Amino acid sequence: MIDERRLTTEEKALKLNLTSDIYGCFAEIGAGQEVAANFFKAGASSGTIAYTQSAYDMKVSDSMYGETIRYVCEERLLTMLTTEYETLKFRLPEKYKESRFFAFSNTVEALNYHKTNQGHGWVGIRFQLNLEEKPNDVILHIKMHDNSHKGQQEALGILGVNLIHACYFHHQDLTEFMTSLVHRLPRDRMEIDMMRVSGPDFENVDNRIIALNLVKRGITDATMFGLTGNVLQPAEALYKKNILLMRGRFRPVTNVHIDMIETGKKQFLMDAEVTEDQLCVVFELTLKDLTADGKISDKDFVDRAEILSSLGYIVMISNYLKHYKMVDYLASIAKNKRMGVIVGVYNLQTIFDERYYENLPGGLLEAFGRGFGHNVKLLVYPAINVDNGDMYNLQNFSIPNHLNGLLTYLKDNNKMEPIEGYNSRLLHIMSDDVLSKIKSHVASWEEDVPAEVVTAIKQHHLFGFQN
Repeated sequence: MIDERRLTTEEKALKLNLTSDIYGCFAEIGAGQEVAANFFKAGASSGTIAYTQSAYDMKVSDSMYGETIRYVCEERLLTMLTTEYETLKFRLPEKYKESRFFAFSNTVEALNYHKTNQGHGWVGIRFQLNLEEKPNDVILHIKMHDNSHKGQQEALGILGVNLIHACYFHHQDLTEFMTSLVHRLPRDRMEIDMMRVSGPDFENVDNRIIALNLVKRGITDATMFGLTGNVLQPAEALYKKNILLMRGRFRPVTNVHIDMIETGKKQFLMDAEVTEDQLCVVFELTLKDLTADGKISDKDFVDRAEILSSLGYIVMISNYLKHYKMVDYLASIAKNKRMGVIVGVYNLQTIFDERYYENLPGGLLEAFGRGFGHNVKLLVYPAINVDNGDMYNLQNFSIPNHLNGLLTYLKDNNKMEPIEGYNSRLLHIMSDDVLSKIKSHVASWEEDVPAEVVTAIKQHHLFGFQN
């Protein structure tokens, strides 16, 4: 038998075609019918495909799925899946009793003729694993990086076959599922920056772990989830929003973190371009910051995610270690909207360290051009000087003399300012100290974190807490 990991796209399609009780339909918009075509080419497709269709004309699409302003979005994909799955059941009631039904859909924007756009789209499947049982959903958002329309069509076709095959043959193992999903699709061809599973056969799957694994495995550089743990697609969640970002370990969240974000937010809202109803506050965890005891622990990650979500914040996971890369990424989403980044004064010292940019041809100047060339402002939070115990802030910020002109430029052009109105009594709090107190059963840790965090740590025994 052929090793499952080495199956070609054609072999996967044929295997599905030859599985007599798998039966479904395809609705594809935006890049041809590349997924369905793979099943037709493999042979024996009459036992698998009920019908395929592609509502390319917007008026036809509206007549089938309802009128909309945005055709390439998650809402449209879900409407397509619901419509096609229910239509299939209605048309073939007898077949439904003897087959495991699926509806596969995608709505994508492939590379245009002039190559002036970013190919991207939504891909999903609604499928049964057992006869006459409620179906499951797998929803993806993809970015297509091939530099030709034909290449993007081919990549989409491979992804679709991989997805359907993984749903039926690798659903019990998340690691195998994700390996199968991106088989023959290197990162330079396609990126999956959002994946969500739901349904009776995925009740024990935490979608936040899926989000973490997308970044850990290099399938994407950043993904995010909301207040209830629901996975979000960054460009959708931050669409037309002003962004206030805070990066850190948050192990655990302390009172000083809350003071940083609340005073920073208050100051950011004083900007004429920023309104509260159009502001999205994001806490970002980088892979480096997620490392606990030398490795990335899923439990430790979920612990921190639970606390941040309980406090009402959106959480982003990224592989952007350097500040300018994160800002560059968010700026591509925010477009002309205002972006604020809250940093501690010691983190600012790292940002000005020229050694971090030796890999860039333009060195520090290139990094600052990419990090500050957008509509962005750094809000700098003070600290206690570790050497003498004095206040250390933007006013007495110390950098090499030859960089002072750059610092002055950033201040004078509204790219950087100190956070005012902070609570100086909280500056002694350090996350590592709080974590040590928790593990050592020193009760004073409760004074250093918000009440909601105390409750969460005690109830769920987070960070090694024991009664």
